[in-house]
Amino acid sequence: MAENEYKNIKFTLENGVAHMILARHDIRNAYSERDFTDEILDVLAKVQVHPDARVFVMSAEGSAFSAGGNIKDMKDKKGIFGGGTAGVRRGYIEGIQRIPKALYGLDIPSISAVQGPAIGAGCDLALYCDITICSTEAKFGETFINVGIIPGDGGAWILPRRVGMQRAAELTFTGRIVEGTEAAEIGLALECVEPDQLLPRTLELAETIAGRPPITARMLKTLFRQSLSAHLTDFLDNCASIQAICHSTDDHLEAVTSMLEKRSPTFHGK
Repeated sequence: MAENEYKNIKFTLENGVAHMILARHDIRNAYSERDFTDEILDVLAKVQVHPDARVFVMSAEGSAFSAGGNIKDMKDKKGIFGGGTAGVRRGYIEGIQRIPKALYGLDIPSISAVQGPAIGAGCDLALYCDITICSTEAKFGETFINVGIIPGDGGAWILPRRVGMQRAAELTFTGRIVEGTEAAEIGLALECVEPDQLLPRTLELAETIAGRPPITARMLKTLFRQSLSAHLTDFLDNCASIQAICHSTDDHLEAVTSMLEKRSPTFHGK
């Protein structure tokens, strides 16, 4: 899919920063429709293998970051919410569930910039990125229980990993909305900034990460994923192997050489 064919999102790749913008403010960036999820997945697939992509940034246009699933479609049993019990199950597996798999499996660091409400699956979409920056106008809500459903996109998996089991239970069982400042306090977001500083701060962080050795960043991303399930002994053994690879890279040599020569390094991902 060519970049100019996107109807629901916008995408750019500049200076190592792959930036995807949710651009359906008319439906509050509810992304449960198949064409929307397909476009997001197309971008993530490109970013995963693009040699120039070092950091992935996700932001949104309009007043809302994302309303998650389309409530009207739920009521009308339309799209992924149609076809009876078996149809809904397949709709989730073949549709919206592919996005957390792709985001979680992304090899480069990822950052979400939340400017407004991130509700239901929209909340989880932001959390599946490694880092979340939000504005004071942001709102987060694990609100599935309010409409009588569970987080079908895996929210009950990612939320405890962000805020701990007890806080995740409180947020999920009550379905309450969390303002941006509290989100940063409890770990839903790393930082909460003024609205006009959201993208500048996010891109500043992205550019800082993009300036680090990209091979090492990808290795670190792999280790973070493995740390959630690996035994310490096995994990350390893998660290030794990955460390040996890092020591053999041109970027490692450039890093230590530039330190000794007291100059700024330039990394080429080799």
